[in-house]
Amino acid sequence: MRFYSVIALVMGLFFSNLVFAESRESVAWKMIDQGALLIDVRTDREYADGHLEDAFLIPHPDIVEQFTKLEIRKDRQIVLYCRSGRRSAVAETALRKAGYKNLFNGGGYPALVRHKTDTN
Repeated sequence: MRFYSVIALVMGLFFSNLVFAESRESVAWKMIDQGALLIDVRTDREYADGHLEDAFLIPHPDIVEQFTKLEIRKDRQIVLYCRSGRRSAVAETALRKAGYKNLFNGGGYPALVRHKTDTN
């Protein structure tokens, strides 16, 4: 009987975490609202077609070089985004290797816009 109680407890904890977990977009917007530096890692053309307010454009292949050039602190809270989250993940990995610590992959631009629209 104890075995089944332990299993039930573990399953309950697992499923409660699924129910109460925040979406990536929700976490990103909270960080942005708290003053995180917002970086769009897409191309110039994608950025010109639409971007989040106050986002800086630094295409992902140039991210470490530009962060160094701009002297962005390695402990600065930063939210990265692209179209789907793949390029921002690549940028996040490169920045972590360069010693940046407070990074968050906000995912894709369309999802971030949709989330902001749905919650306002």
